[in-house]
Amino acid sequence: MLLSAALIILTSLILSQILIKLKLPGIIGMLLSGIILGPFVLNLIDPSILNLSTDLRQVALIVILVRAGLSLDLEDLKKVGRPAILMAFIPATIELLAITFLAPIFFGISYLEALILGAIVAAVSPAVVVPRMIKLMESKYGTEKKVPQLILAGASIDDVFVIVLFASFIQAYQTSTFSILNILLVPVSILLGILLGILSGIILIWLFKIFHIRDTLKVLILFSAAFLFLVIEHELSSFIPISGLVAVITLGGTILKKYEILAKRLVGKFEKIWVIAEIMLFVLVGAAVDITVLVNVGLLSILLIMIALVFRMIGVWIALIKTNFNKKEKLFIAISYTPKATVQAAIGAIPLSLGIASGNLILTIAVLAIIITAPIGAILMDKTYKKLLVLEK
Repeated sequence: MLLSAALIILTSLILSQILIKLKLPGIIGMLLSGIILGPFVLNLIDPSILNLSTDLRQVALIVILVRAGLSLDLEDLKKVGRPAILMAFIPATIELLAITFLAPIFFGISYLEALILGAIVAAVSPAVVVPRMIKLMESKYGTEKKVPQLILAGASIDDVFVIVLFASFIQAYQTSTFSILNILLVPVSILLGILLGILSGIILIWLFKIFHIRDTLKVLILFSAAFLFLVIEHELSSFIPISGLVAVITLGGTILKKYEILAKRLVGKFEKIWVIAEIMLFVLVGAAVDITVLVNVGLLSILLIMIALVFRMIGVWIALIKTNFNKKEKLFIAISYTPKATVQAAIGAIPLSLGIASGNLILTIAVLAIIITAPIGAILMDKTYKKLLVLEK
């Protein structure tokens, strides 16, 4: 196991740094490291690590959502208003529907499996988008109309939205029951998750103010709370729908709202944790990819991803109807909504681990979506923001 851990860390860091030098997202290097070291190529990763892959990805997902919650300022969402809400739902929904319609035609899978695939692919990537939006806010590009704030807020909720849908579709597949009621219960699940997160956040803030403990211990407490949310979701799933993942991000948002100084300190702690969590997440996802499936469905998968992106960009334009953004700004927002990486890596292998028939295909398409869209989206954002956005004076 120690040799595998050393190889994972060294190989992923070397390849990610090479890609960063080439102005490409380093996460692609981590993903390629997993494919190379994994059981389908060199087979250098110890089985004991692969057996923990699902749990490690779950931890990485929690880190993503807590960081998002601790960074998501609801005031920015209020300032941007209606477009941010629409951007959180419309592009992802239209892309998901496109995949649900096309995937059964391309690959012969069921519509429920296509919904699961669509929920995985439809999320935008915080790992690619967030650093660039922060850079734009610091350099004052597009800030007069709050373009970066819109993208940040919309993308954060977009991720939670598709993750909740994904969990609902997985549950429907496992129970062999799917109806309109499953979809109608999604808002209930989100609302109850929000209430659980707010209540837990208020209690934890009260405890943190009474008992003066180190921030490192507070991070462990937040992790424990997040784990409990997921357990509560699982245990109550037969009686009442509640989203543990929404509760996780709401917990972070409540701390930011009620105890901003602590939230900013905790963000720094979670950013350090993310350094190792990111490596394990992308390497282990890469390791799960069966390259023989990639060879067999590669071209159709690429076609599906590209068509889905077109529909996603149409969704962005629909969400921005009757706003004060000009065509250039709308184009930049659409470009910023194309990269995929973090969520696909976090949940892409779950169908395979659950024994879903098309699990290998779903994972392969999720990984291809990362490899294709993360570099393209990153490059386009970096190369176009000065031409498409106005520098605030």
